[in-house]
Amino acid sequence: MVHTGYNPALVALSIAIAVFAAYTALDLGARVRGAPTGLRLAWIAGAALTMGGGIWSMHFVGMLAFEMGLPAAYDLGLTLLSLLVAVGATGAAFAWVNRTGGLRRDILISGPLMGLGVAGMHYTGMAAMRVPGNLAYSPTIVVLSVVIAVTAATTALWLTFRQHGLGQKLAAACFMGLAVAGMHYTGMAAATFTAEEAGAHHAHAAILDPSQQSLALYVAGATFLILFLAMLASSVDQQRVQRDLRASEARFRAAVQAVRGVLWTNNAEGRMVGEQPGWSALTGQARAEYEGFGWAEAVHPDDAPATIAAWQANLARQGTFVHEHRVRDVDGSWRHCAIRAVPVRDARGVIREWVGVHTDITEQREAEAELRESNEELQRYAYIVSHDLRSPLVNVMGFTSELEATREDVRAALDSHPHASRIDADLGEALGFIKAAVNRMEGLIAAILKLSREGRRTFSVEPLDTTALIQSIADAQRHQTEAAGAMVTVAPDLPRIMADRLAVEQVFGNLIDNAVKYLDPARPGLIEVTARSLGERRVRFAVTDNGRGIAERDHARVFELFRRSGVQDRPGEGIGLAHVKALVRSLGGRIDVASELGRGTTFSVTLPRTAATAKPIDGEAMRLAAE
Repeated sequence: MVHTGYNPALVALSIAIAVFAAYTALDLGARVRGAPTGLRLAWIAGAALTMGGGIWSMHFVGMLAFEMGLPAAYDLGLTLLSLLVAVGATGAAFAWVNRTGGLRRDILISGPLMGLGVAGMHYTGMAAMRVPGNLAYSPTIVVLSVVIAVTAATTALWLTFRQHGLGQKLAAACFMGLAVAGMHYTGMAAATFTAEEAGAHHAHAAILDPSQQSLALYVAGATFLILFLAMLASSVDQQRVQRDLRASEARFRAAVQAVRGVLWTNNAEGRMVGEQPGWSALTGQARAEYEGFGWAEAVHPDDAPATIAAWQANLARQGTFVHEHRVRDVDGSWRHCAIRAVPVRDARGVIREWVGVHTDITEQREAEAELRESNEELQRYAYIVSHDLRSPLVNVMGFTSELEATREDVRAALDSHPHASRIDADLGEALGFIKAAVNRMEGLIAAILKLSREGRRTFSVEPLDTTALIQSIADAQRHQTEAAGAMVTVAPDLPRIMADRLAVEQVFGNLIDNAVKYLDPARPGLIEVTARSLGERRVRFAVTDNGRGIAERDHARVFELFRRSGVQDRPGEGIGLAHVKALVRSLGGRIDVASELGRGTTFSVTLPRTAATAKPIDGEAMRLAAE
């Protein structure tokens, strides 16, 4: 049996090659998943060549470090086969773990595949050795070396694809490199060499054929060159990624500016830190002034306490922050800003920072104020006009009553007149027309006054169980509904909202009343009230009937004041749906209609879950949130 040993310098070189190759290959392999389709194969090939070639080179250098006192040569065919085994197995492993739709548990397939490739390369390379002696293996140690290779490869891939940064990648490379080297030297420990001739024990370096020694050194040098080129390719790709990131950031900043926004960031604790050029340009604050909670000094004094309280509450909730306040501009004026901030989390779900945008909505708020003032002026005008119209109307009504009272006197005075009957009939007809017109005018004036008062009405917000509320409306109209041969059903799971109770009752009371009024007598009436959520902030209610339906050309007209559609065989002034639309708009919602003649109608009422306008029931002013 031949006594063996190792050259420490070459052992260290072999380990360095393994670690360097592992780092480069794992870095290239990790780029596959995010690469465009056309580059995926190139990165897989690069990773396979780097890992397989590095392991192969490490094997050669490790064999060069092995001093066994026997001349050694290598079979070229088996040596190349060992390289193909290493490259093929690692390439297949990288391709599998990075396949489209792949999951993390696929590492349990890719890891063993790579580990078996490493072991296969080693023992194929050992089989390529040509020494004047016999080679035997210890099965137990061979199995141990394979287990080391499989475990190491699986762990290294798992560490790499957890994507926790450079430190994680370095740890994975060191683990993989050391384990590959460990597998090699464990495999060597499993080998026993027996010399054919006694006395043939000399220094390995002296006996090793110079061409074989040069070949091993050339392989090591070529491997380092391959690794260098792979690292260079990785660096070039990293620069491309950085350029893409800078371009993406520039586009994002341009988009923020396009909507008149200011981008800012806070740390995980919600404090403003670092350079904030957008905020500084808006407020004129220097870094020392806005850092921490110093930014609050640029918020209007009336808004700052509520803003800080809302921000602190959101930090505890760790959700999206939506708010509105006034900010002092660099010129000293106050700008209305809508705020939206979202948390940025790391791979573990822990908040790393907050990114927010202040959007200037000053012009929007000013336009809304002007619109409110204009609406109030129109409402006042409608009230005054209606009031002034009613005064002469009262006179007309009074004189009409006097004419009716003197009609008997006129009839008696014309008793002997040949046309007395015709004159009396004409007078009665004229008085009837006057009375009908007066009543019609009175109804129109009353409708205008009603809408005018609704426009000036102050709403009170409270939590509403809409299922119970709408069911009570249906119960109150049950007598009318049953008389019409109809049935009203209310879904049992209608979402709760915050709104004015009376306004909601008027909206759905009018819609259900209309549905009952315009049922189709040819079939039993069915009216259904349902609802569905539209995201987290809005709810869409639907009042559906199987009545007469509304012609498509009249869909928009039905909401106009004094406008009615279809056969006019039911009493009404044409103000119900106009009133409903005004109420829904005041509640911050909208109403739509979908209908088909002969099939029925659906009125959809979309309302916010929390009131967009109005005042809470305790009288405290509600803070508005702009989104």
